[in-house]
Amino acid sequence: DLVESGGGSVQPGESLRLSCADSGITLGAYSITWFRQAPGKEREGVSCITRRNDITEYADSVKGRATISRDKAKNAVYLQLNNLKPEDTGTYYCAADFSMPCTVTSASGMRYWGKGILVTVSS
Repeated sequence: DLVESGGGSVQPGESLRLSCADSGITLGAYSITWFRQAPGKEREGVSCITRRNDITEYADSVKGRATISRDKAKNAVYLQLNNLKPEDTGTYYCAADFSMPCTVTSASGMRYWGKGILVTVSS
């Protein structure tokens, strides 16, 4: 199962690093996408990293503030979020599929989902 960690409550301008790990599948074989859903809003794709070539994509809302990376030795994918804003608040999910390249514009075809982790940005 995909398991997210690293969420929490922070103040605007601070940073968080979210982790996505799995003990059952090799994440390097999958494209991994981070999604988020704010209360009362639709789920949106935030960032993804493509399998095999690690090409990345970011939503405009986080471009320049987010970095997605993969650690194959730890079987994990990370999402570094800097200069957090209140509008970054939401539940963050990681998901895995076989897309090449990955895209943040669609959640269809995701094979595995994590249960999500809450990020709250508030002063």
